[in-house]
Order: sequence, then structure tokens, then C-alpha cells
Amino acid sequence: MHQSHKLILDKRQHNYVHADLLEIYAKNPTLHVLFIPGNPGVISFYTDFLESLYELLGGTASITGKRLTIAQTKRNLERGRLYSLEEQIEHKLDFIKQELNNIEVPIVLIAHSIGCYISIELLRRSSAKVIYCIELYPFLEINKRSSQQSVIRKVAASPFLCATLSSIVALLGLLPANVTRYLVRNSVGKSWSSTAVDALCDNLLQYNVMQNVFFMARTEFIKLLEPPDWAFLRDKRNQIAFLFGDDDHWGPLEMSEEIAKQVPNAHLVIEREGHTHAFSCTEKGSVWVAQHVARLIKKQISN
Repeated sequence: MHQSHKLILDKRQHNYVHADLLEIYAKNPTLHVLFIPGNPGVISFYTDFLESLYELLGGTASITGKRLTIAQTKRNLERGRLYSLEEQIEHKLDFIKQELNNIEVPIVLIAHSIGCYISIELLRRSSAKVIYCIELYPFLEINKRSSQQSVIRKVAASPFLCATLSSIVALLGLLPANVTRYLVRNSVGKSWSSTAVDALCDNLLQYNVMQNVFFMARTEFIKLLEPPDWAFLRDKRNQIAFLFGDDDHWGPLEMSEEIAKQVPNAHLVIEREGHTHAFSCTEKGSVWVAQHVARLIKKQISN
């Protein structure tokens, strides 16, 4: 890691025992990047991406990665507190007001998946602070053609299935750490970086965390039955850039085509390098997307 910046994985703010911040401080920043992850909201999945982005911006930006409130206070953890999509938006608004209100440089929002929906709402509700949004593999509307989404939607709608699957995942979390990592590396994490494997093993294998993952997904599927606010996107077209993948059921090419139709001259790029929706789980994906984002930010700032 470059010696001119300081990386902190912070668990202090707002008294959230798991509400991690990933912060990279620049000495003399000219802008502040706030990153909003997708569900499950674990910010350490994006460590490689955010560190690469900092380096590519040459230390001109401080970066904050704010995880979703799938993390909870100790009291809420005990009570099994669940957080909806709207509560996630409100939490990020509060964070901007409380933690970023006094910074004097512009804020650039970068978001992934359902975090893109959240970031657009942040732009709507706190536009004075935010100058630019970059939406990575955005989940903005239900993809009715996706069998995977159909299955996830049915699971998320069933309290019994959510509880059963959350219990199974929690049991995996009780295994010795080396066993858990071996299982992850040889299943979902075959192509993942060690950072991503650690992020999953250290953060997701808990009953209440998985319950929150499913509950938030349930509220996502309800809200995203509605089409995007095309009038707002047209009004803010010069402040928003989209990156889609060519094989991503969460942000399908049909959505990029609809944006192009509904929002003329929208900034749209299709990634065809073979990276997945979970780009940050591989080193190559993290670096490629960081390079793309850095180019967008530099161009926006120069204009």
C-alpha cells in the first residue's frame, strides 16, 4: 500500500458493532469519494477496488466506503432488528449529514448493485453535496426474465426459508476458520481473491446477518417492481454514469438499452472483459473497474 495514505477499517461510528467504514485519507484532497456497496453490504469485499482507485487518483481524493446497516447495534443484534431498503437510504443520508457535512471538497458517489438505487436517492435528497454518481452494475428494476432472481425473490418472501437458510449458514460459521475458508474457496469462492474469501468468512456466517440480507432483498424486490424515475434521471444525466456488464442478470443489457431510450445522451458503458456482477471479488475485476472509475472522475473534474 502506498505510504502517503492511511487505511482504516473503523467500527466506532454510530455505535454499530459491525457497521464498518473503510476510509482512505488523502493529505490534501480535492474531492471525497463515498462508496455504497450492494447487498450484503460488507465493505471489506471492496478493499482491493477502493485501494486501487485511491492509487489511480494519485492521492487527490479521500475515500470512504460505508457498509449497509445489515450491521446492527448490540441491542438490535440481540433483538434481531431488520433493515429495509428505505432505512438503508435514510442511514446513508444521516451519515452524509453527520460525517461529511463539514468537508469543503465535492462529494462523488460510487455505488454497486442495489447501492446504485440508494445513491440515486442520495443525489435526489442531498444534491447540494453530491456532484457526480457512478453506478456500477446497477440493480434498478426487477428482471422478470431472470430465473435466479425469481428463486431469490421466492426465498426472500418466505420467513421459513429465510430462517432455515440463515441457520444453515450460521452453522457453517461455527466450524473452525480454516475449514470454513477451505469450503468457501472450493465452492462460491473458487475464483475469488483472498480478500473476498476473508470478507465472506468474517462477516456473513451469522444468523442475524443473513436474516438482514434476506429481509433487505425482500424490500428491494417490492420497491423495484416500480420503474426508475426517468424524469429525474433525465434531469441529472450529466451527473450520472452507468457501467453495465454484458452477462449480468441484476443489471441486464435490456436495462442499459432502456436507459439509452429514456435518457438520451446518458453516459453508458458496457463492460465486455468477462468480469461478473461481483467484480470486487477478484483482483482483476477490482483493478479494471477502478481504472474505469478513475477515468470517469478525472474527466468529470476536468470539465
